[in-house]
Amino acid sequence: MSIAEGPQGADPRAGEAQQIVTFKIDDRAFGVPVGSVREIRGWQKTTPLPNSASHVLGVINLRGAIVAIYDLRQRLGLDPSPLSRASVVVVIDMGERCVGLLVDAVSDIIDIHPQDLRPAPETSRDGEGLLRALVVRGAEVISLLELGALVGEGHAVALAA
Repeated sequence: MSIAEGPQGADPRAGEAQQIVTFKIDDRAFGVPVGSVREIRGWQKTTPLPNSASHVLGVINLRGAIVAIYDLRQRLGLDPSPLSRASVVVVIDMGERCVGLLVDAVSDIIDIHPQDLRPAPETSRDGEGLLRALVVRGAEVISLLELGALVGEGHAVALAA
């Protein structure tokens, strides 16, 4: 998705503010469209899956739905997250599937405006664009995540009906 497309496919340059949920990994700020967040919950033990990527911690049963939990810190190339009762999982609804992102803390829901958006620089080693755009708010820079690239096609577990 280009920065011309905002949350839910809207064009952020259309002039309307959009809302994003922001969260922290160390001192770094990240965000996802508020419409893609199904819920925010505390950490619970996962069931590991065989032969899964190191950033996939396993799955949980969320009211009958099987949800894969990703360590966002590891997915972004950082050291694994320390797991504790204070750990937070942001459950993302991606249409036919849900995934959970393990983060350090959820910060806020903020409005972003078209003038706040900047293109994300190409920085990945493998050509995988994990960032959709950057949001500049004063001295703070918030990285908007490209959810499809983050979890990758076929990596998320289908949402049970």
